[in-house]
Amino acid sequence: MQVVAVEGIGEIAPGDDLAVILGDALDAHRRDGSLATGDILAVTSKIVSKAEGRIVRADDREQAITDETVRVVATRGATRIVENRLGIVGAAAGVDASNTAEGTVLLLPVDPDASASRLRRALEERFGVRLGVVITDTLGRTWREGQTDVTIGASGVRVLDDLRGSTDAQGRVLDVTVPAVGDEIAAAADLVKGKSLGRPLAIVRGLAHLLDDDAPGARAMIRSSATDMFRLGTDEAWAEGFAAGVAASSAAAAPASAVGSGSAEAPVPGASRSES
Repeated sequence: MQVVAVEGIGEIAPGDDLAVILGDALDAHRRDGSLATGDILAVTSKIVSKAEGRIVRADDREQAITDETVRVVATRGATRIVENRLGIVGAAAGVDASNTAEGTVLLLPVDPDASASRLRRALEERFGVRLGVVITDTLGRTWREGQTDVTIGASGVRVLDDLRGSTDAQGRVLDVTVPAVGDEIAAAADLVKGKSLGRPLAIVRGLAHLLDDDAPGARAMIRSSATDMFRLGTDEAWAEGFAAGVAASSAAAAPASAVGSGSAEAPVPGASRSES
């Protein structure tokens, strides 16, 4: 496996033909040869957003985050972990204020899978090879410090490698093993792209077995809130449970009060957990 960053991609502006710009940079990239069938291109979402005009005026970044939020997961001070319009759970709904003009923010592409598909089709036609394309963005991880790049859009490449039903080295059947290879590709590409080096494109070579024209996009990696065992932050989940307990206690006490037999004392909102 080889991962190589591609140089020569300048600042991207709204309306730019990103496929042409990336194609020209790939044409000029000869250190490891031209594109080959089986290569996977990892493209930073920021340049996709810029080309698609996802730059918005936002004197208040917090309002832009609110506008992109469909569900709040956890809030700690100024930090908000939310689910955005794409179903991605992360900090700040993917709204980015870095590497953009003062007073503006970048939103994620409207449909990263569709963006990846357009890029793949154009570059396959230009170079005459079969490719995969992933669009990447930076996220934190639950229970882990730091951030890594993950795949938020994909075309022509399998992002989940379902090994369920196969056997391990000892012959045991694998029941739950589904490596998130899309995220692993994104993380590997980030090692050479960097965050401030002006290299938003990388070629990942040696994973041709993951190419699949019929593979679903990166949306297949999103876990719905209905199946997410950690859909709320700890404090938020406790507050929700406390409110439900207060409501249930009040409802149970209401009939007794009606016949004059007294009512159970409901927990006081705001009491500590030990007091309740």
